[in-house]
Amino acid sequence: MELAGLIAVIAIALVFCFTIGFHDAANAIATSVSTRALTPRTALLMAAVMNLVGGVLVKLSGGVATTVGKGIIEFNQNGSFGLLVVFASLAGAIVWNVGTWYLGLPSSSSHALIGGLVGAALAAGSKSQVMWGAVVADFVVPALLSPLVGFIAAYVVMVAILWIFRKATPRRAGRGFRWAQTLSAAAMALGHGLQDAAKIMGVIVMALLATGYVSHDPGEFTIPLWTVIVTAAVLSLGTYSGGWRIMRTLGRRIIELDPPKGFAAEATASSVLFLTAYVFEAPISTTHTITSSVMGAGATRRFSAVRWGVAGNILAAWLLTLPGAGIVAALAFWLADLVVN
Repeated sequence: MELAGLIAVIAIALVFCFTIGFHDAANAIATSVSTRALTPRTALLMAAVMNLVGGVLVKLSGGVATTVGKGIIEFNQNGSFGLLVVFASLAGAIVWNVGTWYLGLPSSSSHALIGGLVGAALAAGSKSQVMWGAVVADFVVPALLSPLVGFIAAYVVMVAILWIFRKATPRRAGRGFRWAQTLSAAAMALGHGLQDAAKIMGVIVMALLATGYVSHDPGEFTIPLWTVIVTAAVLSLGTYSGGWRIMRTLGRRIIELDPPKGFAAEATASSVLFLTAYVFEAPISTTHTITSSVMGAGATRRFSAVRWGVAGNILAAWLLTLPGAGIVAALAFWLADLVVN
C-alpha cells in the first residue's frame, strides 16, 4: 500500500513538473520571440533541449534539490503520513499553477511549491514542522533579492549597451543582437532547467526519504540517477508544449522590447539563476527574475515606457502565490487525511 502511494506521489510530482514546463516556457523564450530573434517553434525546441540539459546538470550540484528536500519542512512521522504531506503540497502547487496559467499571469511555480509545502506541513500539526529559519534564509531572502538584483543589473547592462553601441545604426545593432539573443535565450533555458528541475527532484527525494527508499543519513542527500533523467525529460516535454498565454504577457504587454533590451534581460536573468543555483543553492523564481529583468531593461528608455499596470497585476499574483497555494495544500491535506484515515 505504501509503495502504491509512493508511486502515485511521484506521478503527481511529474505532473507538476510538466505544468512547470508549459507554465514557465515563456520565461526562457518570450523576449526572443517578441523581438523576432527566434520563431516560436524554434524557440520552444531550443528551450526544451536546454531545459533537459539543465535538468541533467543538477546531478553535478544538487544544492537547490537539497534545499527543497531537506530545508523547508521536517517530518516527525514518516511513512504514509509523509506521503500525504508531499501529495497535498503538490496539489496546492498544481492548482495554483494551472489557475494562473489560465489567466495568463506569470506567477512563480517555485513560490507555489514552497507555499504548498508550508501549508501542508502546518495543516499536519505536530506530526511535521516548518523550518522557519531555513525558509527565511534559503528562500524568502533570495526570493526578495533576486527580482531587485535582476531589475538593477538589467538596467545597468542596458545602459552599458546603449553607450557602447551609441554610434551603431539601429538596424545593424538590431541584427547583431538578434543573433546574441539566441545565446542568451539558451542560457536562460539552461538556468531554468537547473532551478526548476532541481525543485521537483527535491520533492521526489523527500517522498523517497519518508518511505525509506533512500538513505536517511543526515549528512547525505542522494538524488537517484533515474530521478534526474525522468524529471529533466518531463520538464523538457512540458516546455515544448508551450506557454502562449504567459508569453504574450511577458514578451509584449509589460514593455515593447527590441533585441538589445531582450538580450540585456535574458543575459542578466540567466546569470542570476546560475549564481543562485551553484553558489547560494537557493531555489529562486525564474519567473520573477526574468520579469524584473525585462522591466529593468525597458526602464532605460523611460520609466513610463513600462506598463506598470500590467506589472502591478503580476506583482499581485506574486504576493498571493505563497498563501494561495498554501491554503489549497492545507485543504488537500485535510481531505486526503479524512479519506485515508
